[in-house]
Amino acid sequence: MEEAYTLSSESVLEIKGLTVSFRIKDEYYPAVDHLDLTVNPNEVLAVVGESGCGKSALALSIAQLHDLERTRVQGQILFKGTDLNRLSTGQINKIRGAGIGMIFQDPLTALNPLMSIGKQIEENLDYHTALSTKQKKARVLELLESVDIPNPVRVYDQYPHELSGGMRQRVMIAIAIACRPALIIADEPTTALDVTIQSQILDLLKQLQQETGSGIILITHDLGVVAEVADRVVVMYAGEIVESANVFELFRQPQHPYTRSLLASMPGSDTKGEPLHVIGGIVPSLQNIPRNSCRFAPRIPWIQHEAHEDHPHLSEVSPGHWVRCTCYHHFHFEDEAKGEAAHGTAGAK
Repeated sequence: MEEAYTLSSESVLEIKGLTVSFRIKDEYYPAVDHLDLTVNPNEVLAVVGESGCGKSALALSIAQLHDLERTRVQGQILFKGTDLNRLSTGQINKIRGAGIGMIFQDPLTALNPLMSIGKQIEENLDYHTALSTKQKKARVLELLESVDIPNPVRVYDQYPHELSGGMRQRVMIAIAIACRPALIIADEPTTALDVTIQSQILDLLKQLQQETGSGIILITHDLGVVAEVADRVVVMYAGEIVESANVFELFRQPQHPYTRSLLASMPGSDTKGEPLHVIGGIVPSLQNIPRNSCRFAPRIPWIQHEAHEDHPHLSEVSPGHWVRCTCYHHFHFEDEAKGEAAHGTAGAK
């Protein structure tokens, strides 16, 4: 088993050899492939990658929300030392919502349209606490105030359709933190929000995390979001971790070709008026992932085959900074090579 990080006995979450496979016809294909990671208290771990890279499959595995009739989950998911994959449904229900909170991407579909906001937050408290009716309402109002919802007393009796997208997302956060969980999973929590509201939600998550000491897994494809709130970053591609580092190191010295390509695709003040970098090709379907070679190689065909490892593994290139496959030593952008060739100076970098 590969160790992507130094495991801590005080980690909130330790994942070892996690493989999540989906059934297509009569075959199972891994969407998450032998993945290891840890989440520590009081840190935000960002999991980054395009759609189809396995981010949400990872999140749903931790929350134990997969449909097991079509999904196979293997490996260990250790929450405070307890392997969630070995627990019964009843045991999982006691942890989910109390020890592990989940913030979903689309609050309008995650919230019950027929139940008031107050009652939906109380539902979590009903299941996991012995608070009286009066205490529950007081706790709900406290939670609504803590997520910066104005006039909590009025919102308590309102329904999801009466709130804006930003307010609904705040309600989802209130539900997730109601029982002060040790781990919060935020799956693309700001995707459907405008930039101003997105920033407010991110600031709120960071503030609440610092107040509660919870570990947060932030699932996102937006590197701007990562730069704003993350402490550590895991970059996923085609079901594997291809790079991991603290956020400063990753942005200062990105190594893997996929990470560098993602960063080059971000608009910035210094790229105004210039075409954005486009990563050629697409994330392969589960049936077509190259399992025994560099999975990103088909999208950088100008890099020679010899630059890639067979069965690539994670290597520590500097303390705490891990990269998969030797191709990062030889990577350059295609347009750089073309520009050098036009001036007669092309060569390996």
